[in-house]
Amino acid sequence: MLERLQQLESQAQQELEGIASARDLESWRVRCLGKKSQLNELLRGLAALPLEQRKAVGAHANELKARLERSLEHKRQLLALERRERLLRVEETAVALGDITLPGRPLPLGRLHPITQTLDEIREIFTSMGFQMVEGPEVEWDRYNFGALNIPPEHPARDSMSSSWIDFETDTGQRPMLLRTHTTAVTARVIETMKPPIRVIEPGRVYRYEASDATHVPMFHQVDGLAVDKGITMADLKGTLYEFSRRFFGEDRRVRFRCDYFPFVEPGVEIAIECSVCRGDGCRLCGDSGWIEILGAGMTHPEVLRRGGIDPEVYTSFAFGMGVDRLAMLRYAIDDVRLFYGSDLRFLRQF
Repeated sequence: MLERLQQLESQAQQELEGIASARDLESWRVRCLGKKSQLNELLRGLAALPLEQRKAVGAHANELKARLERSLEHKRQLLALERRERLLRVEETAVALGDITLPGRPLPLGRLHPITQTLDEIREIFTSMGFQMVEGPEVEWDRYNFGALNIPPEHPARDSMSSSWIDFETDTGQRPMLLRTHTTAVTARVIETMKPPIRVIEPGRVYRYEASDATHVPMFHQVDGLAVDKGITMADLKGTLYEFSRRFFGEDRRVRFRCDYFPFVEPGVEIAIECSVCRGDGCRLCGDSGWIEILGAGMTHPEVLRRGGIDPEVYTSFAFGMGVDRLAMLRYAIDDVRLFYGSDLRFLRQF
């Protein structure tokens, strides 16, 4: 046992001499003096030795531990002294090169894009209300993007979405894949794969084959939401979206619900907020209406639930979808969505 202690000391001292950084010194301390070190393992094994041998080995081990701790402190002081000497040499070099009291060159700081900031805030609001986040593929099957959402091949809603189809054909001559036109496609997948109760939001990029202008770009961001459970009513939908609008736009902004049509909900509603510029009096921003639409919503159509394997006689559901870029424009009073996707740092640094 005493020979083992001598070997441990010799090995530890030899390793200590080769250490040149504070990080390596801390690793040495943990390895040689920590709770799981070989020295502590030997000390824990003293109970198995005879009394006289235990006393002798214990005293020797304690002396060894004290010597290693002194060597550790001495090495720590040497490293600190070497560091101070290096800093002094750097300062002397700086003095020789110029005035070290002058401010240095400022380093540019990165920041989150305003669309990313808006997405993060939307996620935070809904997750605090018990929603979980799910994602889906951006290259989507026609079935999930249209068919499962009550949008058959002859439906006029397909024309308004200006789809970007993937250039391949099946044996029937159809093109069944496209860049998804709305994140509601993820809703169709959730209804098919998850079992109630369901409460999810589905953020992501979507694509429309259309020209860019002040309010349209071919790629933008949406967030859809879905809740499925027994006894869900329109009151639950209104309460959820009122709370979102209050927390995102402020408590003093009025919210309006009006009937609207969407193929995958029945009844459908349009949600608008009071214009931040004219406060309801009417101006150029809101088209003299005093209100600005922010999202569409409604009670999920029974056929959409049935196609996903959920019995609409047992469960009810609400769904909603919002354009993130539009919300960012309203939040920051931006009149051209293309500014978000440009490279003008003067614009992006404002957020």
